[in-house]
This record gives sequence, C-alpha cells and structure tokens, in this order.
Amino acid sequence: MAILQFNKYQGAGNDFIIIDNRKGIFNPDDSELIIRLCNRRFGIGADGLILISDNMDYDFEMQYFNADGFESTMCGNGGRCSADFAIKAGIAGKSMRFKAIDGTHKAISEEGIIRLQMNDIKDPGLINNNYFINTGSPHYVVFRDNVNNIDVDSEGKEIRWSEDFAPGGTNVNFVEKEKEGIFVRTFERGVEAETLSCGTGVTASAIAAVISGQFDTNTVNVRTRGGDLSVSMKMSGKNINDIWLSGPATFVFQGEIDV
Repeated sequence: MAILQFNKYQGAGNDFIIIDNRKGIFNPDDSELIIRLCNRRFGIGADGLILISDNMDYDFEMQYFNADGFESTMCGNGGRCSADFAIKAGIAGKSMRFKAIDGTHKAISEEGIIRLQMNDIKDPGLINNNYFINTGSPHYVVFRDNVNNIDVDSEGKEIRWSEDFAPGGTNVNFVEKEKEGIFVRTFERGVEAETLSCGTGVTASAIAAVISGQFDTNTVNVRTRGGDLSVSMKMSGKNINDIWLSGPATFVFQGEIDV
C-alpha cells in the first residue's frame, strides 16, 4: 500500500480532491482509483479529482477528472479551488496563469474571493429555443419558473442523453430569474447527478440571461444550492469576452489515504 496525500476543497458546494502531482506520484490513467477516491461512502468523497502538475510556460497545469474516473472538460469551480491551493502551496502568487484542458486561464485572489477568467464565447447557439453554450464544458440552459421544485436528476438526465447532444451529451442548467440575479441548479455529466453548483454552468447561465435581454448589466449575481457566485462579461456583437467567474474557494481539510 502507498500513502497518498490530498487536500479537500469546495467552491460553492462543488467539492474536489486536489493532489499535488508535480512529482508524478499519481497515475492519471488509473480511473478505478479516481472512482474509489471520489466515492462518498467508500472513499474521500468528491464531485471530481484535480491533479496539479508543473508546466514550464505557466504557474501550473490543472487536470480535472469527474467522479466517473475519466478526464473531463473545464471545471470552473475546480479552477478557482486549484488557484487557491496553488497560492497556499507556494506554487503561484495571488495573480497567476495556469493551463487547463481548454487552454490558458488567469486567476486572481482578492479578499477571500477567487476570480477566474473563462474563455471567450463566439455566437452562442440555440437548441429547441434554449441556449447551448460551451464555456469550456458544454451547457444547455433552460429558463423555468419554480426551479426549486424541479426533479433535476430525472429531467437533467433525460436531456443530458437526448439525441440533440449525442454522442458526448451535455450538462444541463435549470435557471430562474430572481430580483437580484438568477438561481441555477445543474445536472453534471460525468457526475451523473445534480451538484450543489457548477462554475462553467453558472457562467453559461449568466451569459444566457444577459444575451436573452433579462438583465441590462454585464455582471450577474448567481445563487446556487451551494452558495453565491457572480459572473461578469463584455459584449461585442454576438461575441462575449473578458468573462470572469468569481466566488469563494474554501479549503476543507487535508489528509492521507492508503491506496
């Protein structure tokens, strides 16, 4: 047996196992181990696992795996948590650049809030009159009333596997406009269930709220079941750029586990 050191983080209830893999101690192809570590009953428990590695052109490189054991597309809350971990581990300063699967990201730590710059969006699409936006991960945004009463696991799963998004599927966001912003609940592919929040989903939902004319501001406050986030952006015709996802990234605990 080998001892694996890890850090547990959460960003608005979206939780992650973060492993410092700069010495190559963790095999990213070991999907069975990733599944076991993310299991909430037989492992540490998390929505996903993140490996932090060296990259000569950046402060670090982030590799994200869903709880199903496989490397996934960009994770916004995971990126914010990775940034906070990098600061605490002495890997980066309070302003940094890191590489993820969808390219380069900037992150800034300011008074307990981690701001993460997301990739630009070009000409968001419509499928069945709902927005389909790739914010590093594909997201389908459905505006509904009484989102609190939706069976997100059931409805989200049906949309996630529908032919409209074959073969890769999509994440699904149910969004309700509120007086001070929007309320978002997300079904995440790879987790195959609702998560308490989703950074790329929150970003897609905020963008959809602005381009659909529901807000006349380019900063949207977002409430999720796990906490509050905000998204700011700049509009240029059908293109959206200078997108920032902001919110807390919280260290939960540090530990060791026999693997």
